[in-house]
Amino acid sequence: MHKQPALVLPGSVQMRIKNSQSSSGERLSQTKSMVLPEPETLQKPINRHRRNQSQHNMEASVGLQPVLKEYLHKAKIAEGGKKLRKNWTSTWVVLSSSQLLFYKESKQEAVANLKPSCRPDGVDLCGAAIEWTTEKSSRKNVVQITTPTGDEFLLQADHFPTICKWHDTLQKTVESLSSRTGGHSYGKAALQKSNSTECLSRPICDPPKPKPKDSKSEHRRSIMFKLNYSASDSADKNGVKNRLKKFISRRPSMKTLQEKGIIKDRVFGCHILTLCERERTTVPRFVKLCVKEVEKRGLEADGIYRVSGNLAVIQKLRFLVDEEEELDLGDSQWEDIHVITGALKMFFRELPEPLFPFRFFDLFVEAIKIKETTQKIQALKKLIHQFPKPNHNTMKLLFHHLRRVLTKSQQNLMSTQGVSIVFGPTLMWPEFESGNMEVNMVYQHQIVEFILIECLEIFGPEGK
Repeated sequence: MHKQPALVLPGSVQMRIKNSQSSSGERLSQTKSMVLPEPETLQKPINRHRRNQSQHNMEASVGLQPVLKEYLHKAKIAEGGKKLRKNWTSTWVVLSSSQLLFYKESKQEAVANLKPSCRPDGVDLCGAAIEWTTEKSSRKNVVQITTPTGDEFLLQADHFPTICKWHDTLQKTVESLSSRTGGHSYGKAALQKSNSTECLSRPICDPPKPKPKDSKSEHRRSIMFKLNYSASDSADKNGVKNRLKKFISRRPSMKTLQEKGIIKDRVFGCHILTLCERERTTVPRFVKLCVKEVEKRGLEADGIYRVSGNLAVIQKLRFLVDEEEELDLGDSQWEDIHVITGALKMFFRELPEPLFPFRFFDLFVEAIKIKETTQKIQALKKLIHQFPKPNHNTMKLLFHHLRRVLTKSQQNLMSTQGVSIVFGPTLMWPEFESGNMEVNMVYQHQIVEFILIECLEIFGPEGK
């Protein structure tokens, strides 16, 4: 039998395989060609274990090992340049070499390392600005992070050394990223197939832009555009600057606008000290009007202060109060007494600082824990008498009024406990929601209920 010579490809290696199953005992040779990969691709061994490979890919996409990790208070105050409502939350914060990652708890980080689908909230620190701030929050030890996309975050810690360490490390990370991105260097991560010797590569960062086809024509076009644009743009900028300077110099002050009545000070949402100073009284005028109207025709109303009024009508009443128009709560449009009680509760809820000032919240919680009744009365009485005069006098008027509501409990079906449940979270709340909210609500109810019961002992007779 005539044997065909084996075809040998360039760059291949011949392998001779013996066929032991041949009956004639002849040695048959077969030639196989095996393509060798480029030497560069053999630098890293291929990991064929799927779980390890997925973890490796996930780590390459997220970043390097964490630089810092700790529980901090976090608030997002802007997204894409649009301001957001500030909401502080305790967050597990992890700082890597290029990102800041936010987890709800430290356990979530472990889950995310095993499951690439469990992505945390992250902030790309490339081009970000790190600075201390005292204007964006009343808290101490606050660092602000502003990204080039217009997102703004606040980080806060109770201990200054802790937040100082984060501030310095974040600053160094941003500076390191800015120096790295200036060199246009692109790292590569290997993508390997589990059943092949073939090696592929892809860039981790964004790939460089492709070169234009006609570089000369594009260059000439860009030069002409820059010349035309710079000439017209400089004139436009100077004109805008001059118009802005004139506008700012002629702009009236806030005091002038208030005197002319263009800008009016509002009642809802105004600090009680500022409001009483403006009205030259120690109890806000709107509170007096509501209390007087409720006692006139609402003490026997079923579920007074518990039943909600029509929200649209309440908002209409609020608008008229803020516009400082003449208000007659006896008018037919305010016939539903629950509209008036709803507006009064809304007034107290929208105070920037509650009727029980923030600095007294923890002191009241400690006082209500006292078991002996006489000592508890004296402790609460001492705290209340330390209040600013508008807070003290408004509280005295309100609690005496609620006592009169309770004298008609058989008609209005309101108990001391029912009133305290309504007014507990309305009159007092902590400045920072750091503890258990349910526990705080229990203390709020207990404090208001005890003051209602011992109203005469704490405030004395109403006339004095």
